[in-house]
Amino acid sequence: MASTTVSEKAFPHNLEAERALLGSILLDNGVLNQVLEIIDLNDFFSDGHRTIFEKMLLLSEKSRTIDLVTLSEDLSREGMLEKVGGAGYLAALTDGIPIGVSASIDEYSRIIKEKSLVRRLINASNNVITRCFEGVDDPETLIDLAQGQIFEIAEKRTQSGFLDIRQIVKTSFGDLDKLLDRGHRVTGIETGFVELDNMTSGFQPGELIVLAARPSLGKTALCLNIAAHACINCGKKVGIFSLEMSKESLALRLLCSEARIDSHKLRTGFTTREDWPKMTQALGRLAEAPLYIEDTPALSIMQIRAKARRLKAEKGLDMVIIDYLQLATGHGRYENRTQEVSYISRGLKSIAKELNVPVVALSQLSRAPEQRPGQKPMLSDLRESGSIEQDADVVIFIFRERRSNEDSEEIAGEETKLIIGKQRNGPTGEIPIVFIKSYVRFENMATGREDESY
Repeated sequence: MASTTVSEKAFPHNLEAERALLGSILLDNGVLNQVLEIIDLNDFFSDGHRTIFEKMLLLSEKSRTIDLVTLSEDLSREGMLEKVGGAGYLAALTDGIPIGVSASIDEYSRIIKEKSLVRRLINASNNVITRCFEGVDDPETLIDLAQGQIFEIAEKRTQSGFLDIRQIVKTSFGDLDKLLDRGHRVTGIETGFVELDNMTSGFQPGELIVLAARPSLGKTALCLNIAAHACINCGKKVGIFSLEMSKESLALRLLCSEARIDSHKLRTGFTTREDWPKMTQALGRLAEAPLYIEDTPALSIMQIRAKARRLKAEKGLDMVIIDYLQLATGHGRYENRTQEVSYISRGLKSIAKELNVPVVALSQLSRAPEQRPGQKPMLSDLRESGSIEQDADVVIFIFRERRSNEDSEEIAGEETKLIIGKQRNGPTGEIPIVFIKSYVRFENMATGREDESY
């Protein structure tokens, strides 16, 4: 007997449950809120049922009664009534619905949700199968794709719902108690920059921190300094997604910064005998650091999520760094780049919340600061998307007034400012630091001035 292929099978669905749910809403508009706790518009299998439910939602948003008259009128006005089965079909939706529908509505909703999840799993699997047969992607990419799509479905499966304030207060008080016992002002991941840590209390779990600047102002250098401090000095596990530079280039930068040796001399082989002990010690510290680098270019937000999940499961994870946001890609088609970047920034915030780690995303700025007096960056300068500003919990700009004759690729060894342009749970302000060009390294102001005299 021949087996039936996936494409020949009907997608799992339960039209009776969909009809019963719609009929229940017609009988008791109050159950709509119950329904929305479990399902959304896209969970319906039938196009007609999806259209009916959409009209019900629109009526509810306008605070209008949902009944046969209002529903038929709205559908008829848009030429949709006959497409969903006509007035007779709408009237039949309430047939057989028991009195007191609220007891059954959760069951109808769960059935619809379960069928929807299975259909999404089938679609995701078919997509992966198609990509496998195309033979374009390597196995690792296909595994990441499959994992990402399955995880995305799993993420939509559950909703946290409300939590009793007594439980929240109990947890929060426990955290405060630990903080008081420790006597430490930094509750998150330390950056190594004293004033920045004082203003932010460190980078907090679940937060999206955007580090933004115009090109060649040291975004990568700063994030590597923060990562190295967190790993080497604090023992934190950090994952870096380098979408621009190779892992070898990052390792070289880390070595120069940590050893405090001239990066140009190291690249060209002109290091001195005095440099070798510093290099050896720095290599030893870096070799023991729980720092992980992924340099695959143009990763999608789903691939980043999947890889971060895997890293946390296999090695542990305390912080994620993305270098940089505009080089990531969305998943699917978008009307414009702004929509795609908005999807990416929301995805990064979602990763931060799900994995309960700070996500530090580097971001380019538009040319707008160069056109205004003083050239100080503003939140509106974040490139390609206003949603970056909305999604970010903290936005930090790197700023220094450029001299007219300055054309170096990295900023000079003089005062630079970190401008906290947004902090959802804390103050904003400016923090002076120093960039030591030869080491490709930022320092606290006092320390940096000392290092310049080496």
